[in-house]
Amino acid sequence: MRQAFPMKHILLAILVVFLAAAPGESAPAAPLDEPSYRTLPEDKRDYIPAELIKRVANPTNLVLKSHVALVYDERDDEVILERSADREMPIASITKLMTAMIIIDANLPMDELITIHKADKDTLRYSKTRLPVGTTLSRRDLLIMALVASENRAAFALSRTYPGGSEAFVKAMNEKAAFLGLRHTRFEDAAGIRNENTSTAGELVKLVRVASQYRLIREFTTIVKDVVIDEYTGKVIRFSNTNRLVKNEDWEISLSKTGFTSDAGNCLVMKLTLGNRPLIVVLLNSWGKLSKYGDTSRIKRWILDAENRVRRLNLI
Repeated sequence: MRQAFPMKHILLAILVVFLAAAPGESAPAAPLDEPSYRTLPEDKRDYIPAELIKRVANPTNLVLKSHVALVYDERDDEVILERSADREMPIASITKLMTAMIIIDANLPMDELITIHKADKDTLRYSKTRLPVGTTLSRRDLLIMALVASENRAAFALSRTYPGGSEAFVKAMNEKAAFLGLRHTRFEDAAGIRNENTSTAGELVKLVRVASQYRLIREFTTIVKDVVIDEYTGKVIRFSNTNRLVKNEDWEISLSKTGFTSDAGNCLVMKLTLGNRPLIVVLLNSWGKLSKYGDTSRIKRWILDAENRVRRLNLI
């Protein structure tokens, strides 16, 4: 005859099961604010958020030759990488982006002819030039040469012929910087030859974003090579973009500007698209002539490797 199971044992077993099922401190619930990337719509399955890039990419694996670097994802409004982004630095010819904005804002006639004067010479650094005194070009051609070939005499001629002259021009540059909220950005000349032309990588991202709203700046800064003709002598002046990456089909660049002085080092700002990711890259004080391009390539590989790792980990 089977022995009856005591009722107190049955009640004890029920109590144990209940306690095991109840949540306790030893088994906390998953955080509710953890982002879920698997819920993305079908048409955005290749969309890898900047936050995931930052999560899986190891910044210590990225060796750069630039002392200051910042990579900003416009799509997600997220800084992917930054190194000394708040450090105020000389920005050399990146200054010419602001020069171009002031000229365009002034709505001056682009076909007006301007002659290079002795006052347009660089007497501080004696930089090389394709524009001897007496060269006569349209304001449009001078703006193209300032942005593409980074011609200092072109920038100085543009500021000299601004209403009120160079002093009024520099004042307008600083007023626009203040209007844009660039509290750590300062300009002393239109070409960027003085060390007092300074900014931070973080504020240069803002400057590039504003400059990219100007169709002429986008168009001119991505010209690979061009010619202008001296209206006085008929001489053909040939020049190429100071950023060699604009002619490389592997790079989808919509705005670009380089800069160099012995104090600022090699500098580069670019607005580009990597896959379906719109980026702004700022590199300042790169120690070698070609290292800014090497750094850009290293950043590109670093981001693409991170995207591949996200896919391998099945995070989206």
